[in-house]
Amino acid sequence: MKFDLHTHHFRCGHADGNIRDYIEAGIAAGLQVIGISDHTPYFGSPEEQPFPRIAMAKQEFVNYVNEVLALKTEYEGKIDVLLGIESDFFPEHAETYRQVLNSYPFDYIIGSVHSTFNSSIFNKSRWKGLGDKERIEHKEEYYNLIRQSARSGMFQILGHIDAMKGNYPAFSDIPAEAAIEDTLKTIAESGVAIEINTSGKTKLSGGWYPSDAILERALFHGVNVTFGSDAHKPFRVGDEWEEVAKRLKEIGFKEWVYFKNKQQISVPL
Repeated sequence: MKFDLHTHHFRCGHADGNIRDYIEAGIAAGLQVIGISDHTPYFGSPEEQPFPRIAMAKQEFVNYVNEVLALKTEYEGKIDVLLGIESDFFPEHAETYRQVLNSYPFDYIIGSVHSTFNSSIFNKSRWKGLGDKERIEHKEEYYNLIRQSARSGMFQILGHIDAMKGNYPAFSDIPAEAAIEDTLKTIAESGVAIEINTSGKTKLSGGWYPSDAILERALFHGVNVTFGSDAHKPFRVGDEWEEVAKRLKEIGFKEWVYFKNKQQISVPL
């Protein structure tokens, strides 16, 4: 079974196409299951849409949900359309997000850390002038937030768990092995899946999130994995699915998972 659980569309302000475009692209790519998972609004902010090129407006959220549900019905029998969402994780606003997200019938929620120390993880400038100790602190805080997100119980999937390397490839060389190991143990204990996300090719780092080294340790700890293209353009739906499946088998995985009605479904590789 071929699936892709991480796709976006125009409402987030930095993706092309509407939801139907992504569903049609999924059918063309041979998917049996496609998850729509655009970015949540910034629920922790009093503003309607504080970052219009990053996330949708609050008033658009119900429209997003209703559109996906309508398309789920329309495409029944052609492709299984799942209602997902990619939620930021801010510890100080977690309960606000939890309350809002629990009000809608999501098939799954992806929890992603996109910001640490009040700066985007993709901000190249954040690394300028930092010494070795400070770079380690930034990396350890990133994984601290991922551990908190795993323990929160809010998410079925954790998104791109080494994406901080995206626009700063040297991130991978910052020594923080203990933090990564502790994070993978926490994820396993929490019963949350991680995604293999193929959007790294659109950043300076290239490749996938996470690295093979992290996937090998994830297998050791019994962490479940899923697939997400993180498509912001319809042509990327299902991108490199076959290559990822092949690599997971080589690493030693026997199956991966997707979620429907927040229930985990295992699929043999």
